[in-house]
Amino acid sequence: MARKRRIWYPGASYHITSRGIRRTSLFWDKEDREEYLRLLAEAMEKRPFILQTYCLMTNHIHLQIKTLQHSPSDIIRILHFNYAIYVNKKYSFTGHVFESRFGSELITSAQYELEVNRYIHLNPIRAGMVDCLEEYHWSSYFDYIEAKEGSLVNSERILAYFPEPKIEQYLQFLHARGKESDQYPV
Repeated sequence: MARKRRIWYPGASYHITSRGIRRTSLFWDKEDREEYLRLLAEAMEKRPFILQTYCLMTNHIHLQIKTLQHSPSDIIRILHFNYAIYVNKKYSFTGHVFESRFGSELITSAQYELEVNRYIHLNPIRAGMVDCLEEYHWSSYFDYIEAKEGSLVNSERILAYFPEPKIEQYLQFLHARGKESDQYPV
């Protein structure tokens, strides 16, 4: 049976997910995460896209991207192919590193775009890995709260939804619960 074709058009935004084979680790140390981010930057050069949000968990990844002229399949293929080569070589593994096809959810509204951003950034807290986001250094959270030159992440679109002071408003949105979050833009 043929796989269902993914919806794609230039300018489409996605929440991309992928996990390690058999739910095993994708990242064993700091070097692995740094290499994934280096390869992500390389993929951005070869298949340009806008990275809005990311989080590298132990056994899975989350990316929020806006495509330009390349489909998510083209982007993730080059990124995960190169990361699998790295992992297999470093750890003397063979075979697949990622479990099945990556997941891609088309983002179709501003509200969903903000919710995906919040979901990705709060993932380490929900997983019980940290108590506060400042303790987790493998997400784009710091790209939103600190201006970092040379960042892979473009936070402009997400922050544009918030009035001044944008970062403070964004942080309130990020940590809002339930009905509280209804007061935020969109």
